[in-house]
Amino acid sequence: MNVLQVSAECYPAVKKGGLGDVVGSLPKYLNKLGINTSVVVPKYDLPWFQDHEFEDIYESSANMGPERFYFKIERAKADPLTFPFYAVDIQGRFDRPGVYIDPITGFPYWDEFERFLSFQIAVLEWVLHNDAKPDVIHCHDHHTGMIPFMMTKSFRYGDLESIPTVITVHNAEYQGTHSARKAHLLPEFDWNDYGMLDWNSQFNCLASAIKTAWRVTTVSPSYMEELKFSSSGLEELFRKESGKSQGILNGIDSSVWDPSTDSFIAKNYKVDSVEEGKRENKKVLCESFGLNPELPTFAFIGRLAREKGADLLPDLISDFIHEKEEVNFVVLGSGDSELERLFTNMKDRHTGFFNTHLGYNEKLSHQIYAGADCMVMPSRVEPCGLNQMYAMKYGTMPVVRAVGGLKDTVIDVDKGGTGIQFKDFNLLDSMHALRRALERYRDPKTFNETRKRMMRLNFSWKNSAKEYRKLYQQLTKTKGQM
Repeated sequence: MNVLQVSAECYPAVKKGGLGDVVGSLPKYLNKLGINTSVVVPKYDLPWFQDHEFEDIYESSANMGPERFYFKIERAKADPLTFPFYAVDIQGRFDRPGVYIDPITGFPYWDEFERFLSFQIAVLEWVLHNDAKPDVIHCHDHHTGMIPFMMTKSFRYGDLESIPTVITVHNAEYQGTHSARKAHLLPEFDWNDYGMLDWNSQFNCLASAIKTAWRVTTVSPSYMEELKFSSSGLEELFRKESGKSQGILNGIDSSVWDPSTDSFIAKNYKVDSVEEGKRENKKVLCESFGLNPELPTFAFIGRLAREKGADLLPDLISDFIHEKEEVNFVVLGSGDSELERLFTNMKDRHTGFFNTHLGYNEKLSHQIYAGADCMVMPSRVEPCGLNQMYAMKYGTMPVVRAVGGLKDTVIDVDKGGTGIQFKDFNLLDSMHALRRALERYRDPKTFNETRKRMMRLNFSWKNSAKEYRKLYQQLTKTKGQM
C-alpha cells in the first residue's frame, strides 16, 4: 500500500509546531509496518532545503483561476528523512524566509490562500500524471484542505475521485477562512457544489475538508470529543460528521527523543541513572540561565499564545515567587509581543529565579526537558500535546490542565499516575497544582520513583501507526467495494 502525506510542515525540514513533528515521525513507523509512505511539502527558502540536494522528478504548469503558474516536484536525494521526501518548488510563492508569517512585518503573508492552493494544485497535477497513484492521500490541517474537495468536485481531477482521502485536524483553531471571491481560483467545478466550501457564509478550507474527505481524524480521542462542543464555530459540523471521524493519539519519535542517546543534552542517562542524569543536566541548564541548580526548576516550552495558556504564566510565576517559594522558572518560546515584553521585564524583577529565551532553539529545548524538574502546560486548548510526552520520557513531571491530549496522556499522581492535573483555567487552580508538584519534589524517594515510572511509559508512534494502518486498510477495502 502506498500513502502520500501532504503537509505544510515536516521535521526536520520545516517545523513550526506539533504538525511538523507528527509528519516527520509517522511515516517512519508506517514504513516499518509495510505501508510505503512518502511526504510532500512546499519548498521554502529555509536552511534545511538549502543544505540538502534535490533532484527534479516532475515539472509542469497549471492554472489557478486566470493565472498560470509553473512548478517543479523535487525529491530529496539519499532520503535524509529515511522515507521519500518531496518538495514543490513554486517561484514567487514559497521562496521567502518565513513559513506562515513574514518575519519582516510579523504578519501572515497577504497571499496565504494563493500560496497553499497553488501547492495543492501542483500536488494533484503530479498525482494525476503519475502512473503510480497513491492508494491513500493523507492531508494535514487547512493548508491541504482543498485537496479532498478538488479530488471529488473539480472536473479536472475526476480520475482521482476514487482515491481515498484522510484529513487530520491538528488544531481546529486555524481553519483557513477566506472571502467567497477566492472560490474562482479553484479548478472548475459545478457551482451547485459551492456549499461544500461554505461554512457560516465564509469560504472555509478546514470545513470543506471535513465535508469531502473520506475520513476525519484528530490527534487524541479527548480532542475529538471536545471539538463537538468547542471548535471555533465548527461544532455542528464535527457532530454531523462524527460517523466518519476518530481520534488517534499522536506519538513521539523515540529515535529523536531518548535521553540515553540524545546528542543535544549535557549528560545521557537511562531509567536506572535518572537521578544522576537529571542532576547533571539541571546544573548545566541552570548555569546557562543564571539560576541556582539546588532549587526545584519549573519550565514552559511552547508558543507564547492564548491557546497555550501562556498569558497565565506571568502572574502564575510572579505570585509563586512572591510566596517566598525558593524555585526556578525557565520559559522558552516566542509569540505574542506583549507577553514577550512581560517576560523580558520579569528577568530583571526576578533575577536569580526566572529567565527566558525568546525564540525557538531545538538544542535548548532538549536540555530543558533533561534538566527541568517539572514541565508546566496550562493550555486552554491542547489537541494532543507532545511536550508532556517528551517531558515524561526525560523524567520531568508534567503539570497540566486536564484538556484534550493532556487529559489522555497525563494521569494524576494521586491516581497512581505520573503528573499533576488541574481542571479549571485560572490562577487559583494552577497555583495549587504547582504547590502539589513542589510537595512531590520535596520527597526525593517518591519523586524519583515517579520519574522512573514515567520514563517507562511507552509513547512511541508504534501503537498510533497501527491505528493509521488499520484506517488505511479499511479505506482501501471500501474503495474496492465501490
